[in-house]
Amino acid sequence: MSIYAKVEKGPAIEVFALTQAFKDDSNQNKVNLSVGAYRTDSGAPWVLPVVRKTEIKIASDEAVNHEYLPVTGLESFTSAATELVLGADSIAIKENRAFGVQTISGTGALRVAAEFLHTQLNRNVVFYSNPTWENHHKIFADTGFTSLHSYRYWDQGKRQLDFKGMLADLDQAPPGAVIILHACAHNPTGVDPTQEQWKEIADLIEHKKLFPLFDSAYQGFASGDPDRDAWAVRYFVSRGFELLTCQSFAKNFGLYCERAGNLTVVQQHASTKPAVHSQLTLIIRGIYSNPPAYGARIVSTVLNTPELRQEWMDCIKLMSSRIREMRALLRDKLVALGTPGNWDHIVNQIGMFSYTGLNENQVRYLIKEYHIYLLKTGRINMCGLNTGNIEYVAKAINAAATAGSNVSCPCDNKL
Repeated sequence: MSIYAKVEKGPAIEVFALTQAFKDDSNQNKVNLSVGAYRTDSGAPWVLPVVRKTEIKIASDEAVNHEYLPVTGLESFTSAATELVLGADSIAIKENRAFGVQTISGTGALRVAAEFLHTQLNRNVVFYSNPTWENHHKIFADTGFTSLHSYRYWDQGKRQLDFKGMLADLDQAPPGAVIILHACAHNPTGVDPTQEQWKEIADLIEHKKLFPLFDSAYQGFASGDPDRDAWAVRYFVSRGFELLTCQSFAKNFGLYCERAGNLTVVQQHASTKPAVHSQLTLIIRGIYSNPPAYGARIVSTVLNTPELRQEWMDCIKLMSSRIREMRALLRDKLVALGTPGNWDHIVNQIGMFSYTGLNENQVRYLIKEYHIYLLKTGRINMCGLNTGNIEYVAKAINAAATAGSNVSCPCDNKL
């Protein structure tokens, strides 16, 4: 008997299974609202013009080679990424209390952060929002955290932030617990705390002696303004918190497959930097040895070149404005159709995703009857909408919502 014979088949990863089902679907009206990637109004992937220009520049540079990067990555990239999230005038940077290490995108930053927190700081308790990006639980569980909890976040009835529930749950967290916070454009709900609410969250975390870990996957991509999208992180730093921030450049640079990420560390004193940096180096060495150079070179070149940085700013403004346009169009069409319920939450949310409020039966109905692919939670990627399909999608949602929560379809959807 093969030594592999007793290995059980794992469950499908929903978003990738949906994407494959979409590809296999021959219906000409099919729409993919599942995968978290930007699309143009024609429904095509978009390489940012400034990224393409930079790629050509790097490829034409005879001085560029394929030697290994240092274990903690390209220094010009990590310093630029750290400055992007903390701000050029950050007191933590000026006092040498903050630094970054390059990671395999945001997922890699979370894994390295979890390893460091667990092995070096003896942390075993983590709290993440309900709902959250599904990988948060898996990353921390796989790392060895055994006390994993969620805090209330989404109010399904009101389709808004359950702020009182959030604070109540965080108030029950034991001292030292790691609290995962979405820096902006919460995934999957698209609902963020206000600045006043962030201040209350900071008050509670400080009082309870909890440890904030920010997941920053959409800086600049959410509002079109990187400074606005980094407000929460910078506020916590201004309050004197020690924290970690996990950055991804998949969305805001369109570098999905290049896996360019950064883990920013903020400390109280510069004296702890050598020891912390050395332990992060050893963690990275044991996981993937050292990071890939290509995406980091692109981000570094753009962020460190004023004219290219301005072109990038123009790109993220374009992407974020198109998303806002789709939000407004979808809400308006649903209202015009007389779709049951209030749909203002679609325009009140921010970023790539919207928690529509559709239930699992309604989602299955949309997939089966209309070939519209979305997660069973009702989360949709607003970038999958465009002027060519938005009326079709709105009519489909109207049909599902009009039929009510008991809508069903003759299908056995296991996605």
